[in-house]
Amino acid sequence: MRAGLAISLVAVLLGATARAEGPAAPAEHTATAADQIKWGDAPPMLTKGAKMAVLYGDPSKDGLFIVRLKMPANYKIMPHWHPTDENATVISGALAIGMGDKLDPKTKTLGAGGFVSLPAKMHHYAFSTKETIVEVSAMGPFALTYVNPEDDPSKAAAAK
Repeated sequence: MRAGLAISLVAVLLGATARAEGPAAPAEHTATAADQIKWGDAPPMLTKGAKMAVLYGDPSKDGLFIVRLKMPANYKIMPHWHPTDENATVISGALAIGMGDKLDPKTKTLGAGGFVSLPAKMHHYAFSTKETIVEVSAMGPFALTYVNPEDDPSKAAAAK
């Protein structure tokens, strides 16, 4: 009987400890309908013409962020890499994504629902073949380094 009581007491104490040290409750609940997403210009590190919406987190800070990128047809993101893993899901349209230091126009495209996971520092590129929306999740702060520095549109804009 003592053994049973001791086991019950330990179980109660462990349960209380787990609840006290468990994950913190989220700061707030968010739900956004597709037609309520607020789009703005993509950051200057991307070629003009793309729009971006931040759905979760803050790409400029440490921690998880989720953004959507809306690209017009034939939009290119030249070969680059990120310091953290990147995960992307095609929401609509068609996205070609390839690995390497040179953009290959024959790269196979992913349609709506397609998914790609890229490890940190993997050289890759992407382009749309029609208007495309991609959802990207990663750990911040977000950074993008072009393989060829001349491909960085923010440097070209700063030089003007």
